[in-house]
Amino acid sequence: MPCSLIDIGANLAHDSFDEDRADVIRRAADAGVTRIIVTGSNDDSNVRAAEMAEKLPGILFSTAGVHPHHASDYSDESDALIRSLIGKDVVVAIGECGLDYFRNLSPRDAQINAFKRQLDIAKDSGLPVFLHQRDAHDDFISILESALPDLSRAVAHCFTGAGESLLEYLEMGLYVGITGWICDERRGKTLHDIVATIPDDKLLIETDAPYLLPRTFRPKPQTRRNEPMYLPEILRVVAAARGQSEEHVAAITTANALDFFSIADD
Repeated sequence: MPCSLIDIGANLAHDSFDEDRADVIRRAADAGVTRIIVTGSNDDSNVRAAEMAEKLPGILFSTAGVHPHHASDYSDESDALIRSLIGKDVVVAIGECGLDYFRNLSPRDAQINAFKRQLDIAKDSGLPVFLHQRDAHDDFISILESALPDLSRAVAHCFTGAGESLLEYLEMGLYVGITGWICDERRGKTLHDIVATIPDDKLLIETDAPYLLPRTFRPKPQTRRNEPMYLPEILRVVAAARGQSEEHVAAITTANALDFFSIADD
């Protein structure tokens, strides 16, 4: 593989990594995943993600945001915390933010309010946005479209939708993050069939660890916890589905991640 991989979304602040987080990062590096963007999703994980990144500069970076599941907890203090964290060099995006009407763990009006406020932070800061959308397409598009002219860049994190949604996202200029969802022979079949329509310069790959363990491993891992070290398996499946070499997909996704998050390629 001609270049190291970048996992653009791993929830390393999740408590499932508390016992072996250093080993997880080491295993990732051994697998060629030498840089990881640690996802922030609420006040607590935002702080912890930034602290992790500051301890491993150049290896870990972080985002700062409030996931729609936690939108009910979004407060003026949350807003101020995100704005303070983005002053750190290691914090490279706003999010994970957006709308999730699949579970509705927060009321929809709270989700919309938190989403709009975080887009305002992205506008003010110039940082890119790490987006989440599930079963909320129309509201998501309506809110995002009005903000797009003032946003620097945005990625549809963990894309799992259909071709129509993908084309709409691409027409809006979004990057698209592909996870192990594509490795699911049932749920991921549609994504497997349409991933080749993503232009080279808009494709990103991610694990969303500890979630979405790729189902294509043989033999299967002993636990269901996903890790950044499994990113090469997502790369393999994406490359095959696109009819491209793994080396090519590695090169373009790494270059895209460096550009999207404004990371220097040391």
